[in-house]
Amino acid sequence: ARGYDYLSLGPALPDFPDSYRLIPRILQETQNVFAAGVIADTVRGVSLQAARACAEVIHAAAPLDPNGFANLYFAALANVPPGGPFFPAAYHDGGPPLFALALEAADLAVEAFTEKKKLSEARDHLRLAVERHGKTLTSLSQELAADFSLPFGGLDFSMAPFPEAARSLGTAMEAMGVPAVGLHGSLAASAILADTIDRAVFPRAGFSGLFLPVLEDSVLAARAEEGTLNLNDLLLYAAVCGAGLDTIPLPGDTTVDQLTALLLDVAALSLRLNKPLTARLMPIPGKAAGDPTSFDFAYFSNSRVLDLRAGQLKNHLAGQADVKLSRRN
Repeated sequence: ARGYDYLSLGPALPDFPDSYRLIPRILQETQNVFAAGVIADTVRGVSLQAARACAEVIHAAAPLDPNGFANLYFAALANVPPGGPFFPAAYHDGGPPLFALALEAADLAVEAFTEKKKLSEARDHLRLAVERHGKTLTSLSQELAADFSLPFGGLDFSMAPFPEAARSLGTAMEAMGVPAVGLHGSLAASAILADTIDRAVFPRAGFSGLFLPVLEDSVLAARAEEGTLNLNDLLLYAAVCGAGLDTIPLPGDTTVDQLTALLLDVAALSLRLNKPLTARLMPIPGKAAGDPTSFDFAYFSNSRVLDLRAGQLKNHLAGQADVKLSRRN
């Protein structure tokens, strides 16, 4: 809807050429291009080499803008299938073109858990709202598919937020009863929201879970700013509900090694749980952990830079192997 294009340099080039080094240059020269790198899939497993390559892209793109804004357009993908509609995770793997809809529907969750007194009633209200909107959108999409001879790939009801309280997943979680997102109970709230979406019937595409982007959700941004919500919390919630780590402000001196370590955690989690996860990480030049952010962007709420507890990987994890991980039953 915002007129973005997408670039993919391919997920599994056998010799892993240095073409990925072009991505920061492309991001510097364009304004509406997204790019992504695949760090894990069910065929190769976790790619230590790809994780480091993506970390190098993030590190190189960070200083292109004083606020590290170029990394809004790049994500590392772990176990993400093709056909999802949300950028930067959207990609096509060949064959006929298709379309899917990415839905920013956090307001449905806010409405359900604010207006209904009982948890069961709130969950039913949300499920039925998703199904009602899903039915209408599916009907319209099928008409478009017929008119343009273009297959319809489905709906991604990922409850994506907008930086205002009425469209914040943080608002929904706190309306459910969590005193502040980041405190214990937040994991349960995340799981309940995700499970409610799972119970709804609609043609699915992409994640159809929860996005918890710090900078795109006003309540999450506020909780991170006050120190209640941290990076480890967000990684934990991704295990039960979400799309991974999204719009995460990091210190400007974050190293390639530190970024690689974090990306490997996301990759391993995605394969062991057999779920798609992404990482859109934004080191901010000149900022240290705890410093306020200063974005002037309609789709962001300002917060503070999060601490990254990572160091240089050594021994086996510093190699270039592909590591197969089976799903835990």
